[in-house]
Amino acid sequence: MAYYENVFIARQDISATQVEGLTETFTKVISDNDGKVVNTENWGLRTLAYRIKKNRKGHYVMFHIDAPAAAIHEMERQMRINEDVLRYLTIKIDAIEEGPSVMMASRAREDRPRRYDNDSSSETSAPKEAAAQEEAAAATETASDAGEDNAEGAEA
Repeated sequence: MAYYENVFIARQDISATQVEGLTETFTKVISDNDGKVVNTENWGLRTLAYRIKKNRKGHYVMFHIDAPAAAIHEMERQMRINEDVLRYLTIKIDAIEEGPSVMMASRAREDRPRRYDNDSSSETSAPKEAAAQEEAAAATETASDAGEDNAEGAEA
């Protein structure tokens, strides 16, 4: 049997439970045709690059599949019939990679606090602000000292 990677996009207005139902339906189609779904990743509701059938967002789901070509053809036929599926893409791959996909790894990166978030920026910018205030105070003192020197010179 061959290895495949399939990603489909479901409409934005269906619920997460309906997306799980679609996932189970397509998994059952593969298993009924002597294949197996090795890994399933739900990437969640994401913004599309352009509108597809008047939708700006879509639920993304990815399968790693080990199945014969007939099982893939049947799954794609079911996806074409289903009105909730906006797009799908199936690619034949040499081997199934272990671990999370690139999309899931990038989502894990988004969970980390950013350097310039409001919470962390106040901590990092506090020393800079204090230094700026000290410089401003020193400049004010220097200007007032220069003003006193001019005043002394005017008195003499």
